[in-house]
Amino acid sequence: MLRACKEGVQDSTVMTLHRTIGIDPGSRFTGYGVVEGDGSRLRYLANGVIRLRSQLSFPERLRCIYEQLMDVIGGFAPLSMAVEDVFVAKNPRTALLLGQARGAAILAGVNSGLAVFEYSALQIKQAVVGYGRADKAQVQNMVQNLFFMGEPLNPNAADALAVAVCHLNTNASMARWNRSEPK
Repeated sequence: MLRACKEGVQDSTVMTLHRTIGIDPGSRFTGYGVVEGDGSRLRYLANGVIRLRSQLSFPERLRCIYEQLMDVIGGFAPLSMAVEDVFVAKNPRTALLLGQARGAAILAGVNSGLAVFEYSALQIKQAVVGYGRADKAQVQNMVQNLFFMGEPLNPNAADALAVAVCHLNTNASMARWNRSEPK
């Protein structure tokens, strides 16, 4: 807790800033976004996309995801990682590849000592747009507006920032309700 003292009395209602990295995993493009917040304000720190060359073998792509996320985590020192949960894909192979990319990202978080949280696409869209069935363009637009970004944002990076915002909002709500961790 941030210590705000008034005549020697601590104000326990002030929350410290919590830094998190949001991940939008993919076997070709993995987005990441680093945000910090305290329940009433958000601060954008960084975003990017790990672009994986199609010539690489799939295991090499997973290594790239892992190593590049380890670098980002090392550079920004988040306290937690939030990852979009697996959705039901029409193509089973696509779902398996996505699951493996998620695994590489989660492993980077766990090996860095981060608490890792997972959120469904519905939860993320509800937290950011206010509507769980929002389309990608609505999510991208809302993220750009939240962080006052004038330039267009890569859709993968926008999704990753949305995952981070979802986690920070959920985490702050749980703290207000005196629960130890979000579901």
